[in-house]
Amino acid sequence: MSSPSSSSKGRVLLAYSGGLDTSCILAWLIEEGYEVYAFMADVGQEEDFEAARAKSLKVGAKKFFLEDMKREFVTELIYPAVQANCIYEGVYLLGTSLARPVIARGMIEVAAREGCDFVSHGCTGKGNDQVRFELAFYGLKPDIKVIAPWRLPEFYNRFAGRAALLEYAAAKNIPVQQTAAKPWSTDENLFHISYEAGILEQPNTTPPDDMWKLTTSPEKAPETPERLSIEFQRGLPVKVTVQPSAPGGKESVYTDGVDIFLALNALARKHGVGRIDIVENRFIGVKSRGCYESPGATILRVAHMDIEGLTLDRNVRAMRDQFVTVQLSQILYNGYFFSPEREFVTSCIPASQRTVNGTVRLKLYRGNVVVEGRFSNEGLYDERESSMDELGGFLPTDTSGFIQIESIRIKKWGQSNQRRGQGGVAAQDVYGTRV
Repeated sequence: MSSPSSSSKGRVLLAYSGGLDTSCILAWLIEEGYEVYAFMADVGQEEDFEAARAKSLKVGAKKFFLEDMKREFVTELIYPAVQANCIYEGVYLLGTSLARPVIARGMIEVAAREGCDFVSHGCTGKGNDQVRFELAFYGLKPDIKVIAPWRLPEFYNRFAGRAALLEYAAAKNIPVQQTAAKPWSTDENLFHISYEAGILEQPNTTPPDDMWKLTTSPEKAPETPERLSIEFQRGLPVKVTVQPSAPGGKESVYTDGVDIFLALNALARKHGVGRIDIVENRFIGVKSRGCYESPGATILRVAHMDIEGLTLDRNVRAMRDQFVTVQLSQILYNGYFFSPEREFVTSCIPASQRTVNGTVRLKLYRGNVVVEGRFSNEGLYDERESSMDELGGFLPTDTSGFIQIESIRIKKWGQSNQRRGQGGVAAQDVYGTRV
């Protein structure tokens, strides 16, 4: 490991995407007197990594680092989020948020190994990612110094918009891709892809059909549905079996954690599963319109929630939903992964998933994930006890006492309402409020 030159302000490891912003930031940091290394994490995005490496070195990076982090992304971030049914504001499956901790960890490991004084990123001053990355950096290496160009007046005053960046890129001979035909920004990983900015900033603008990259349009998806089963052990998918699409064909079986997720991604993409278009609340208080494709994740969420209905105790499920799901989703979205509260919340997941063992049968059809059946040996579901055709050990007379006890406070409340209504039944609206 070499030391920065004596004339340098220090060595910077830049989170590099190969796009216009980070390429210009790379050149600007060099112009400011820093020695810059470029870093990319392979978290499953469809990317020409060799082209990115060549471009970073052409712009002036001293070294380029590519770290393969797909497996830890799946096993350490995606699957715990599936076990906890994580979701933000009832619809967003947190694909961008989930990737940030592993990318930050990879950066800090390289920065420490290469003797970097600083880390840097190209996140804007209005977004969530600046918070996620920097809180992760400080949680992993409290003494690290962060350069955030888009929050530095000398940078954002000079580069007030895209035109200024393009002009700078031309002056520095930085090759850029023409993006006028697709005026939005994207972020992709194994879990999903996001689309923001540009024409999407008008929330009533319908995304053009050619924006969606990962999934087939549901209208153009196959006429014939595809069927599969997912086996869970302790809430984790351990086996996916895909039925043959043609008579006489062979089943496809996947058991490796990463292979399972890749197979589900491929199936969901084919059948148009996993698109959403939302306006969400960013952590810093700004509302943002975003479009997302989370193909395989959407299948897993549907299947996992279904098998929990069969195998998970009612009160455990309620407590998990009210605490673990909500809190972990918020922690992930806001960027507090490397924090004591995240460690505490995720420690609750294994206990909640101990009985979540079984198999769910699914059908994929034109954007839909349809549950067709499920089975388990856990024993929380008793077919005879639940049956409408036999008693199965359940005595209906027992329910009378149950209702009697449960009605004590309801009767008292009703009596109080009657007294306030001077002896008559008070008029109430549909929600029970006095009118």
